[in-house]
Amino acid sequence: MSCDLHIHSTCSDGSQTPEEIVAEAIDKKLTAIALADHDTVQGVMPAIKAARGSELRVIPAVEISTEYEGTEVHILGYWIEMDNEELHGKFRYVREARRLRAEEIVGKLRALGVEIAMEDVLAQSDGASLGRPHVAQALLAKGYVRGLQEAFDLYLKRDRPAFVPRYKLSPYEAVEAILKARGCPVLAHPGLGVSDHVIYRLIEGGIEGLEAYHSHHTPSNTRRAIRIAEEHGLLVTGGTDSHGPEGSYPIEVGELEVPDECAEALVAWAREHEAPMPA
Repeated sequence: MSCDLHIHSTCSDGSQTPEEIVAEAIDKKLTAIALADHDTVQGVMPAIKAARGSELRVIPAVEISTEYEGTEVHILGYWIEMDNEELHGKFRYVREARRLRAEEIVGKLRALGVEIAMEDVLAQSDGASLGRPHVAQALLAKGYVRGLQEAFDLYLKRDRPAFVPRYKLSPYEAVEAILKARGCPVLAHPGLGVSDHVIYRLIEGGIEGLEAYHSHHTPSNTRRAIRIAEEHGLLVTGGTDSHGPEGSYPIEVGELEVPDECAEALVAWAREHEAPMPA
């Protein structure tokens, strides 16, 4: 039995709707999924509603991008209160920063002779959380590139001419906000450049789990995360980080085998901490 506890939908920068993700997960007989869009929980309730009547469990989640000592650190928050105003305030702040970043990217592209407008980018987003993939999709729709990866390679990656760094919270701010929303903070994909030093500091800061299973983790990345989690009594989670078949790094929901025990442990944590568990 397998689960997928890290998926993005069209409510942030994924290419599938929450309903499409649920349908795919049911078709693949996954036991549980978590919709973890960037800085928004807009897609969680549609996913939960789409899963009703099936055996699929949908775990509410969010992913928050942060930075610590020059390292990009992503924090997943499971079982958060969906209407927590303090958390939503941080989401709004980050989303506005994302919009301003998109406007700056569009300005750089226009200076390069690429005839693209902010309206073209907004047309690619069904949700509230803009990202570079929406700019890439606009470039593709306008015929400036032949694929999303080409858009990143030519314009949008770091050190490319239209790259703009984004505003990030500190991981401590993200962890604190998740805990205040009665959620479970988990360090996402620690194998992607997060040092042991940073992991140990985040454990001191309140992290409750490590995402050991991830599409871009090597076997040694996974073993390292599991070892640290076991040493510190932390949860072990995992997911594809799927952004859908049209994402910049295409991988399907459920394509990575994540033990169902990861979802079971998250459910046990929620019950033990009396976290909100939507029906």
